Amino acid sequence: MQALINDKLTQIKLLTINSSMKKSLFIFLFGIFSTITAVAQETVVKGSVTEAISFEPIPSVTVTVEGTVLSVETDENGEFQFLEQVPLGEQVLHISKSGYISKRYPIVVNQGQTVNITDMTLTKDVSEADLFTITLTDDELDSDDSGLDNISGLLQSSQDVFQRTAAFEFSSSFFKVRGLDSENGSVLINGIEMNKLYDGRPQWSDWGGLNDVLRNQELTTGLQPSSYNFGGVLGTTNMIVRASQYREGGRVTYSSSNRSYTNRVMASYASGLLDGGWAFTFMAGRRWGNEGYQDATLYDANSFFASVEKVINEKHSLNFTSIYTPNRRGKSSPNTQEVYDLKGIRYNEYWGWLDGEKKNSRIKEVEEPILMLNHYWDINSKTSLNTNVGYQFGKIGNSRLDYAGGANPSPAYYQNLPSYFLADADGPDYAGAYLAEQEFINNGQIDWERILDANLTNNIPVNGEEPGAYVLYEDRSDDTQFTVNSIFNTEINENILVNAAVTYKNLKSENFGEILDLLGSTVGYLNVDSFDGYQYDNQNPDRLLGEGDKFRYNYNILSDVISGYAQAQFKYNKIDFYVSGSLTSTTYQREGLWEHSAYPGNESLGKGEKLNFTGIGAKGGFTYKITGKHLIDVNAGYITKAPTIRNTFSNSRENNSIVDNITEEKITSADISYIFRSPIVKAKLTGFYSKIEDANEIAFYYADGITGTIQQYNETSAFVQEVLYGVDKKHIGGELGLEAQVTPTIKLKGVASVGQYTYDNNPNLYLTSSSFDRTRTFKSNLKDYKVAGGPQQAYSVGFEYRDPDYWWFGATANFFSNTYVDVSPITRTENFYQDSDGLPFNDYNEDIARELLKQEEFDDYMVVNLTGGKSWKIGDYYIGFFASVNNLLDEVYKTGGFEQGRSANYQQLLEDNSNPKRRFGPKYWYGRGTTYFLNVNFRF
Repeated sequence: MQALINDKLTQIKLLTINSSMKKSLFIFLFGIFSTITAVAQETVVKGSVTEAISFEPIPSVTVTVEGTVLSVETDENGEFQFLEQVPLGEQVLHISKSGYISKRYPIVVNQGQTVNITDMTLTKDVSEADLFTITLTDDELDSDDSGLDNISGLLQSSQDVFQRTAAFEFSSSFFKVRGLDSENGSVLINGIEMNKLYDGRPQWSDWGGLNDVLRNQELTTGLQPSSYNFGGVLGTTNMIVRASQYREGGRVTYSSSNRSYTNRVMASYASGLLDGGWAFTFMAGRRWGNEGYQDATLYDANSFFASVEKVINEKHSLNFTSIYTPNRRGKSSPNTQEVYDLKGIRYNEYWGWLDGEKKNSRIKEVEEPILMLNHYWDINSKTSLNTNVGYQFGKIGNSRLDYAGGANPSPAYYQNLPSYFLADADGPDYAGAYLAEQEFINNGQIDWERILDANLTNNIPVNGEEPGAYVLYEDRSDDTQFTVNSIFNTEINENILVNAAVTYKNLKSENFGEILDLLGSTVGYLNVDSFDGYQYDNQNPDRLLGEGDKFRYNYNILSDVISGYAQAQFKYNKIDFYVSGSLTSTTYQREGLWEHSAYPGNESLGKGEKLNFTGIGAKGGFTYKITGKHLIDVNAGYITKAPTIRNTFSNSRENNSIVDNITEEKITSADISYIFRSPIVKAKLTGFYSKIEDANEIAFYYADGITGTIQQYNETSAFVQEVLYGVDKKHIGGELGLEAQVTPTIKLKGVASVGQYTYDNNPNLYLTSSSFDRTRTFKSNLKDYKVAGGPQQAYSVGFEYRDPDYWWFGATANFFSNTYVDVSPITRTENFYQDSDGLPFNDYNEDIARELLKQEEFDDYMVVNLTGGKSWKIGDYYIGFFASVNNLLDEVYKTGGFEQGRSANYQQLLEDNSNPKRRFGPKYWYGRGTTYFLNVNFRF
């Protein structure tokens, strides 16, 4: 019986255990099923972005989940989807694109649900779109005689508040980003570099006035990696002009201003991608004015653009682009303070009245068409090859007067000014000073009638004929450049991107003077150096020239450049980093077509030495994402590059000589940034350092008081070439950009740039001249002098108000300080204190000398600017209006200047400073007073 009971209990126990196991198995299987179901019901966040007025899809919009590192871009249909898991709960999507006003969209993400935010909208940023039309790239930078060409090349708009402010607020004060010239940044069009081999700088007027078709840009700042080239320490700007990349439609614009031109008209149209795979984009424009803010600065410019693309198939596309922007501009003069005090800051010495019109003697004319053919090959979805061929030709001319048989025609020539009479060796001639003052105030311009009369009455016979005393001629540079490159991009995987490119450039630069106008002479003009009596063309001595003939010099510069770069970019959740390297081979050679009688034989005639330079570049950097709000960005690089053609030949117009100890220029650069991003505040704080070594600088001027250096030739004055080589410079400082969206309609912004840019050594200096053999080499004691070229400290505070009804208004106050005059290197050598016997001047006083050589610092100043605009939609059409007022308070300020080298020794400089008014004081540039710009556009 007991056994039976035990058997039953065992069965019950087994049943209980079995039931428990089944229940556990059921729970386990249910858990797996639930998990699989949850996985199957994936959490998805997707959506689309369209333009607020037209509701057209917007590609390449960045969509970021705030507070995270998650970010995607919209495709060609304006659509996006996050491939990574978006955190659950309440989140905020931030959508942004250059040229549009950023927006924030709150969303709620639930497990296993799809969040589909369709038709999020972005509004065109009217301020950026229209401010672009007045950047200096279009307005100023081709004026090589006014100091404006020293502005950094990074003058386009970007989403970075610091770069926008540098472009639109600081540029009128000739501010240079990090104190560096524009040769340190690369400007490309469709992947082809536009920087000139002559001076390394972009010739902005080659595409001036084409604003509407140059808006599509890819920019990198500093050493950050570019997909197109290795770049410089100021970054790379690539302007994309593919016809298929333009939105279908047209635009007509009219502008009025009192800055450089007074009127502008532009019209553009893009077809979009048509059936058959064709796309067309065209544009034409004109800018003109009898004078801008400066007297007699005429402006006459036309602009033409055409781009045609054929999409052959999904892998291959061909694009042809042509750009033609002929332009003529009247130059303005730098002046001494004495001249400004008498005539005001608009005064320009280069013009005079002729037949009731203002005639400027110095006209810059640029006519350099650009042709390019681009092949785009999408090898697969992750790899592309872009091959480009570019051809540019044409001329750059700068006119001026020559006066072999007459007096200096400049109305501001020092012997025409009151200071000349006040410095009379027998004591101040107050009567003469008063007469000179009144004459200059009442007239003070070129006397064209007297010049014409002098050419008719000149009595210096040559071979029985009387050549003209004056002539108007042009310094010409006719460049022909061929460029071909291939740019390779491949995505190894979702984390690694590789870029590479190889480029070849060939340049032939023809350089000569050309007679433009004989100014009434019926005989011609003599091709002889009137100062020294040398023959410019020794094989054709005493030749009389007519209009269109070559004059003074005639030579070619030949150059070949082969370069290549490779780059790898790595992107991960917490860190992005890159490494990049480049190699460049550059050759230069001068070919003299005339023999200068001061440099017989192959010193000036025929091909000179062929120079070879090898440049290398290495850079790298990383961005560490502490959180979605806090980032650290670090970049560092070392670059060696060939000196520019301008700084390679000591006097290319007359001979084949090259600069002593010519070598590659070296640049070491690094920066580190802290970046803060929140829904309300965006900020970036950067510290930077750049060291430039073995640079060269060549200057041309008329010098007095140089007996200490060339006493063996018994000369005291000459037209010289000052060669400064082995120059080191140090640029160190910090940048801050801050903007806060304090309300949906009001944004505050603040920017600061604090730098110290100094010479970092005592470079070598020597002089050459056709008046004497070259001098021995001296040390120029420049160490710790400030590098001139715009303010070294700049600050900006401002606000923008944007109304929901599509009008906006903004104001900024900009503060500038630490601007210095460009010092004369020759006065910082032994020549300054040595007499003709090589010993110090008997009356030399070190304390006085130290005061005489102190670098002038300009006064601090503030400039207030206003901007505003509105847009309307009428049916399917759009109208936009933009207005700006610069320097609202009409502040008068110096933006730059340079010491003259004429008083080159202690005695002469002391005497000049002791006079009631200096005869050879520094020459300055002043900023403009109050100016305006108005712009109306119609889009369809």
